[in-house]
Amino acid sequence: MNLIVGLGNPGKVYSHNRHNTGFRCINHLARMHNIAVKQRQCQAQVGLGRIASRQVVLAKPRTFMNLSGKSVVSLVRRFQTTPGDIVIIHDDLDLTLGKIRLYSGGGSGGHKGVDSIITQLHSRDFLRIRIGIGRPLEGEDAVDYVLSDFTPEEETVIKNTISQVGEATVCLLSEGITAAMDRYN
Repeated sequence: MNLIVGLGNPGKVYSHNRHNTGFRCINHLARMHNIAVKQRQCQAQVGLGRIASRQVVLAKPRTFMNLSGKSVVSLVRRFQTTPGDIVIIHDDLDLTLGKIRLYSGGGSGGHKGVDSIITQLHSRDFLRIRIGIGRPLEGEDAVDYVLSDFTPEEETVIKNTISQVGEATVCLLSEGITAAMDRYN
């Protein structure tokens, strides 16, 4: 079983923030594969289903971004998965808007949600799909930037990127990380 976790902040006020791109990807995957992500367990909103002939749990932690690891650890215990079976989908300031990068392991790159997961799991050995949200303008606070909504022009780009993340996730589950990296990085 694969645990696919999109990172974000719960609540309507955050729903279209740059920082909620991971949640939006989970919503897209849920629609694509007819998986209802409505159950509340392990401090997350979850749905069980199949993607690429694999049994998956789609999850959106309800702990707020910086405490995502608490929910992920609970989900790992509940569904008896290992770090290698986890895919974390999250925004990334260091990638140009709309770019995606898939990889396995590594550090948090300063992303507090990913850092929380590494700390709580005591492992870096999970898969990641990073989604570029671009950098704030000179002098603009990074926290304010990630908690702001995309502009209409950026929204057009990010909608296409979310679809691409859906395709990349299917590739990752059906063909493995190397094939997915070759095709989407």
